[in-house]
Amino acid sequence: MTKRTLGVSVYPDHSNIDSDKEYLAKAALQGFTRVFMSMLEIGTGREQVMDRYHDLISYAKVLGYTVTLDVAPDIFDQLGISYQDLSFFRQLGADTIRLDTGFDGQTEAMISYNPEQLNIELNMSNDVDYLNNILSYSANRPFILGCHNFYPQRGTGLPLEFFLSCSRRFRKQNIETAAFITSQSGNMGPWDVNDGLPTLEMHRDFPVVIQAKHLFATGLIDCVIIGNAYASDDELEELGKMNRYELTFGVKLSSDINELEQKILLDNLHMRRGDITSLVARSTQVRTKYGPDSNPKSRGTHEFRRGDIVIGNDEFGRYKNELQIVLEPHSDPRKNLVAEISEKELFLLDYVTPWAKFKLEMI
Repeated sequence: MTKRTLGVSVYPDHSNIDSDKEYLAKAALQGFTRVFMSMLEIGTGREQVMDRYHDLISYAKVLGYTVTLDVAPDIFDQLGISYQDLSFFRQLGADTIRLDTGFDGQTEAMISYNPEQLNIELNMSNDVDYLNNILSYSANRPFILGCHNFYPQRGTGLPLEFFLSCSRRFRKQNIETAAFITSQSGNMGPWDVNDGLPTLEMHRDFPVVIQAKHLFATGLIDCVIIGNAYASDDELEELGKMNRYELTFGVKLSSDINELEQKILLDNLHMRRGDITSLVARSTQVRTKYGPDSNPKSRGTHEFRRGDIVIGNDEFGRYKNELQIVLEPHSDPRKNLVAEISEKELFLLDYVTPWAKFKLEMI
């Protein structure tokens, strides 16, 4: 499985190239390594396109990006390019060509053997046997990638279960995958409708970090790309700082949390026990580590709801200082309420599976 990466998108036919360059430079400083460029519509001839895209792509390459061009079939006609000769895109400096439209499987397999050794990126957002059909024609597998669509119109993004089903087809074949999240400040995309550019509809109004956490938590997506331009500096920084490999929950600390509890909560990588219960997700190793330390019963509430984080107090016997994430409402005076998970992140509890690792950070 490939390492997890972050990407941004730019739209050279709708933007100022200097603004694009500034954006790419900012994102590169935050650890972004992939850029998605739309070439779904162009208003100029071949030479002008070559000049404009080559300049921007060359700059992106200097910054360490790999570059994906999203191309539509009519662009090939406009520029006099054949699928059997992709040298124009290699001259531009692109690494990957995303096929906006599918063919018959054999055609894609042949394209994957292009002499320029460009990667061929397939549309992942259809739950059909498209990938296996292409692979059955002995496609050049190392040059086949997958990427979901984005959806500019509110209400048209993919539902979660459909997204998971589509993505599993590519993961099963160990094909590198990507999907889009949407900036809450970006207002530029390929079309004149731009209600955000996520792959998943449920993400449309979420902060970018929560969207990215979710895609990585599924275990099905290798690269998370911001679909619209331009993400804010804060969004780029937050994504750059995010741990791509450990599910981390933002938590609000209780007013009466003590120093020991804060240490247990924030200074450890937690692991859910493999023999799970539906009531709570138990992190039991911390009770061994902090077992000798006294932890008095708190004066606050001992009525708990989903997303609350509790730690066993001195009345909990051998379970003292065990940390638990509450999954079902209950009450227990032997546990102290120490924090609560952000309401927007509660759905991510579904990904705290048996033996799952997770961290908690203060918001």
